[in-house]
Amino acid sequence: MPVTAVPTVLPEVLVLEPALFSDARGSFYESFNARDFAQATGLERQFVQDNHSRSAPGVLRGLHYQVVRPQGKLIRVVRGAIFDVAVDLRKDSPRFGKWVGVTLSAEDRKQLWIPEGFGHGFVVVGDEAEVLYKTTEYRFAEHERTILWNDPALGITWPLQGAPTLSAKDAAAVRFDQAEVY
Repeated sequence: MPVTAVPTVLPEVLVLEPALFSDARGSFYESFNARDFAQATGLERQFVQDNHSRSAPGVLRGLHYQVVRPQGKLIRVVRGAIFDVAVDLRKDSPRFGKWVGVTLSAEDRKQLWIPEGFGHGFVVVGDEAEVLYKTTEYRFAEHERTILWNDPALGITWPLQGAPTLSAKDAAAVRFDQAEVY
């Protein structure tokens, strides 16, 4: 079943659009197929961990990354909607410090591929959201880092009504100019 990969303003970050088959009974799509992923993206990746988060309206998670053993992430929403953000943290990249934001929803079934070397965060838009994501590396808490979601140096335009709900870890995040990067 084909999947289409659409580059974003950060060309390594891709929006994946799976083929959807619908009839009177409902619908079906393959949420992941390694062969189709490789064909659509030109990338061969082995995913080693699946994560599932549930977040209330207005929750913002991020900007997260692992400074050692970085993770590539394939993100999709199975309930609700999020505004998902990737930030280029590769200091040798011409797009270092640039970001892209994409709205993902259970309804549109789009996915976002965020490669290794990028920070990741999202905010729930609308009602509660459930997010599933595959990673190319295991979680190593000792290597996790967090950059302040509203750092003016990044200038991310989050679609927020008021202040977001943050974890203690995200509230204590470092500024971009203090962050360990790749």
